[in-house]
Amino acid sequence: MIYYKRLKISREEFVNNLKEIDTKNDIKQNSNCRNIIIGGAWPYANNSLHLGHIAGLISGDILARYHRQKGDNVVYVSGTDCHGTPITQRAKQEGRTPKEIAESYNEEFVQTFKAMNFSYNLYGKTEDEFHMKKVQEMFRKMYDNGYIYEKDDNQPYCEKCQKFLSDRELKLTCPNCGNESKGDQCDCGYIPTEEDLDGATCVECGNIVHLRKNKNLYLALTKLQGEIEKYVSEYAKNWRINSQNETNKYLREGLRDRAVTRDLNWGIDIPVEGFDDKKMYVWIDAVLGYITMTQKYCQENGLNWENFWKNGSKTRMYMAHGKDNITFHSIILPGLLIAMEENFKLPDMMVATEYLNINSEKISKSKGNGINVKDIVNEYDVDTLRFFLMANGPERKDSNFSVEDYLTIHNSEITNKYGNLVNRTLRFKGLDEIPNGNMDDNIARLTKDAYQKVSDYIEKTEFKKATAVIMELVEEGNKYYDERKPWEQKREDIDGFNDTIYTCANLIANLSNLFEPFMPNSSKKIREYLGIEEASWQVIGVKPETKVKDIQPLFVKVAKEKTKK
Repeated sequence: MIYYKRLKISREEFVNNLKEIDTKNDIKQNSNCRNIIIGGAWPYANNSLHLGHIAGLISGDILARYHRQKGDNVVYVSGTDCHGTPITQRAKQEGRTPKEIAESYNEEFVQTFKAMNFSYNLYGKTEDEFHMKKVQEMFRKMYDNGYIYEKDDNQPYCEKCQKFLSDRELKLTCPNCGNESKGDQCDCGYIPTEEDLDGATCVECGNIVHLRKNKNLYLALTKLQGEIEKYVSEYAKNWRINSQNETNKYLREGLRDRAVTRDLNWGIDIPVEGFDDKKMYVWIDAVLGYITMTQKYCQENGLNWENFWKNGSKTRMYMAHGKDNITFHSIILPGLLIAMEENFKLPDMMVATEYLNINSEKISKSKGNGINVKDIVNEYDVDTLRFFLMANGPERKDSNFSVEDYLTIHNSEITNKYGNLVNRTLRFKGLDEIPNGNMDDNIARLTKDAYQKVSDYIEKTEFKKATAVIMELVEEGNKYYDERKPWEQKREDIDGFNDTIYTCANLIANLSNLFEPFMPNSSKKIREYLGIEEASWQVIGVKPETKVKDIQPLFVKVAKEKTKK
C-alpha cells in the first residue's frame, strides 16, 4: 500500500483557495461562456425502447449536465420520430391509425427518458405542428436554392395494392448471403440495389412487384460533396474512429443523390406544387428536428435561436447516436444545413456509440433480447445503470450487458466504495454536524486535479476515462479514511478526528459535483445532506457546523439471486 505524506492546511487557507478558484471560474465563464447544442437521435415510434437505445443516447445527457455545471448555455433536444413506413406497418398490424401508434409510443418514450433522468430542454415529436411548418420552410428553401430537384426513377410497384412501395415494404432473397431480407438492408449488411428489388415480394399482400417509373424529389448530394468534404476534413479529426471511417467511406465512394419524397399517406406534406400525393422522407424530417426544437424552445423561453445555430465561434455542437445513424448526422445533416445557404453552424462532435450486446448476443427483435427499459428501471437503481452504461458501455467498441456484470458494478464498485465512503463519514456514530477541521492538502490537490481531468475527458467524449478518474478519487478517499482511523481518533485525538471528517465531507461534496452528470439522483441527495444549493464544476467546501441528520444510504446492495429471474 502506498502511503502519502499528509499535510494539513488551515480552514482559512482552504476557504481562500476556494475563493480564488471561484473567482477564476467566474471570469472564465463570463469571458468564454459557450452556447452548447446537443442533439439526441430521434427514436422511431414503432417499438419500446431497449437498453441498447439508451446506451446510444445517454452520452447526450452526460454532456448536457456537465456543460450546465460549467455555466454554459445549453439546449439539449430530441424527439420522437412519428412518421415513416415502420409506424404505418405497425398500425396495420394492430388495426390502429399511425397517429394512434405514434402518440402511444411518444408518451412511453417521454416517461422512459424521464425515468432514466435524461434532462432534455425539449423533447418533441415530428408530428408537432411547429416542427412540420418549420421543416416545410427549410425544405422549400433548399428547393429554391437548387439543391432539391425533380427526377423520374424506377421504383417497385405492387399491382395488387395499387401503390409504389418503400424498401421496408419489400422482402427478397439477399443476393449476398441467400437469407430472406427486407428491402432496405439485410442482416449481413448488404444493401439491395434497384435491380435487386425488381421481382421482390410485397410484404402486405405477397404479390411479386416490378419496377415502374415514378416522379420524386431528390437531394443533390453530388452537388454538395465538395462542401461536405471540406467540413469533414476540418472537424472529423476530433470524432470517434467509427464516425471517421464510416463518413470517409461514403465520401470516397462518391455521394449519391437521395430521394426526399415517399409515396405515403402519413408524414409531412411536400411544399412543392405537383407533389401533393407524397410525403417527406423521414430522414430529412428527423435530422432537421434539431433546429426546429431549438427554435421552439428558444421561442418559449425568450431566447434567440440563431445565437445557437448561426453563431459558430461561440457554439459547440454535439450529436449523440448509435453507429447505425452516423451518416445521417455526419453527411446528411451538414448537407442540409449547407443547402439552406444561411450560414448555419455545422456539428462539431459526432458522439456515435458501437452496439450494446445483451448476454453476449446482438440485440434482435426476433429474439426479443433487448431488455425493455421500462422493466429494468423498476427493478434496479437508475444511477448505477447510468454509470454502468458509461463506464462499461459501447463507447468505442461493442460491449456486453448482463445483469450479473451490472450487479457487480452496483455492489462492489459503487455501493462498497462510493456509498461506503459517504455512509461511514456522514453517518459516523454520534456525529450530528460537520466539525471545524483542517483540510488534508493531498486530498485537496487530488480533488482539484480531478475536475480538470474529468472535464478534459468529457469534452473529448471519453466517458470511460472520466468515470475512472472519479472512482480513483473515491478510492483515495477510502484509503485516507482507513489510514486515519477516525474510530480511534474520536477517543484519542479529537483534533485529528475533526480533520478527518472535515476532509472527507469536503471530498464527498466535490464527488457529488463530479458524479452529477453520471449519477444525478445520488448527487442531489448529497447536496441536500450537506446544504449545497446546486451542482457546479468547481471546488466547493462544506461549512463547519452543517447539521447531518437522517442520512440514508446512497445505494443498497442487490442480492445476486435477482439475476436468476
